[in-house]
Amino acid sequence: MPRRRPTDVRTSLPPHRTQASRPAIDGVSSRALSEVAHLERTRNYLQPGDVTVAVRLWRDHVRRSERQQWHDYEWGNVHWYCCGNPLEARALLDTVMNAMSPRGARELRKIINKLDAAYSIPLPPHAGDGG
Repeated sequence: MPRRRPTDVRTSLPPHRTQASRPAIDGVSSRALSEVAHLERTRNYLQPGDVTVAVRLWRDHVRRSERQQWHDYEWGNVHWYCCGNPLEARALLDTVMNAMSPRGARELRKIINKLDAAYSIPLPPHAGDGG
């Protein structure tokens, strides 16, 4: 039997996973990031990268001026249809934190609470915050 060519062998292998497919959230340990990646693979309401995108959307939204935030709160933002709604992203982050282990959720909650503190429009109290 003839030997297979290396290109034939490579094409039959599964695609190589790149570092870009792993979640990247500043301030969160690799252990918590691997837990996020596991949730993104196993939950039907998540796709790979959803949590990273949700954190980015929320971070970008809370860093906007109060006037822009109030306008978005009152009238909505037409870009949310194509680029993602930061309020829905924040709700997704709550869902993910509830699905994570206490240790991983604590790390992610620490990041999200700092962003929430910068948000000028008051948010309703969260179920897990005790207040």
